[in-house]
Amino acid sequence: MKILHVVPTYLPARRYGGPIVAVHGLCRALVRRGHDVTVFTTNVDGDSVSAVPLDHDVMLDGVRVRYFASSFPRLYVSGSMRKALASIDTFDLVHNHSVFLWPTAAAARAAREKRVPYVISPRGMLVRELIRRKSRLVKSAWIRLIERRNFAGAATIHFTSERERDDAKETGIPIPRSFIVPNGIDLVTRPDVPRDANTVVYLGRINWKKQLDRLIEAMARDAKLIIAGNDEENLTPKLRELARGRDVEFPGPVYGDAKWELLAQASVVALPSLSENFGNVIVEAMMMSTPVAVSPEVGVASDVEAARAGIVTRDFAAAIASVLRDPGDYGRNGRALVEAKFNWDSVAARMEHEYQCSIV
Repeated sequence: MKILHVVPTYLPARRYGGPIVAVHGLCRALVRRGHDVTVFTTNVDGDSVSAVPLDHDVMLDGVRVRYFASSFPRLYVSGSMRKALASIDTFDLVHNHSVFLWPTAAAARAAREKRVPYVISPRGMLVRELIRRKSRLVKSAWIRLIERRNFAGAATIHFTSERERDDAKETGIPIPRSFIVPNGIDLVTRPDVPRDANTVVYLGRINWKKQLDRLIEAMARDAKLIIAGNDEENLTPKLRELARGRDVEFPGPVYGDAKWELLAQASVVALPSLSENFGNVIVEAMMMSTPVAVSPEVGVASDVEAARAGIVTRDFAAAIASVLRDPGDYGRNGRALVEAKFNWDSVAARMEHEYQCSIV
């Protein structure tokens, strides 16, 4: 198949968290399965732009990526991308990643006009509580005027977890045919590093919905907490103040081999998010055979619970104390779960099947 993926931002803009890595992982895995994969995206990277060539194809792990400049970065509006979308009928299928943003809305409209089937992945952005807390009026109007039409015209809607699908239904937007395929991961061997005793790690964006204040408050005085990630909302000074008197470190973003070592050294990896459509870092931690503690609002929580790879809880103080006292088989169970369910090759095969059903 010749597949176009449309996403507002893309690598190397890692600051946007797991969805960016997940979309590239999917595209790369689809290429390995013999598909012709193109990505349309912008060069927006926070308040700056990525140092990438514009308006022509760049090959990235076999994926053909085309970056466009944005005249209105907040919504990722791009006149040059609009022109490129005029040739959308050269693709067999379009996969849009995100809602509430111009590139995917424009791609959905172009696909409908040219009668090209398209799939929408909301990527965790359709959560009623998050919509209420941030830009409620604007997002409610966008759903009413734009997303309802986009969803109605889609061949199908992709969710990464049952939790994400339930959250989307609660917003009131009509959901046509939908399917669940999780994010995947490229299997790597755990680095040969020792566990750091009594060490809890959070790895991800430092964002209000991650509830890191609750995680800090849950820490016992004899335990260490590492909060690693990019902070676009300048929350770190408040978190440092809250952490006064506790052993808490803020090393900033961690990538590559350093990321795997951090996750492998942790006694437990915690994700207390208010909402998380999937939870890539939890899969990464389980791949490192590290026990995890997650809130019920994390999409992958049901898998963690079923596999006994960690604790699903809102009481992080008790959960962390329990794991630090006796990690049991959590780590071994987590690694087995990742190998069985979340490797990219099997995930891409399931996505390929859904694409084929959408084209017929």
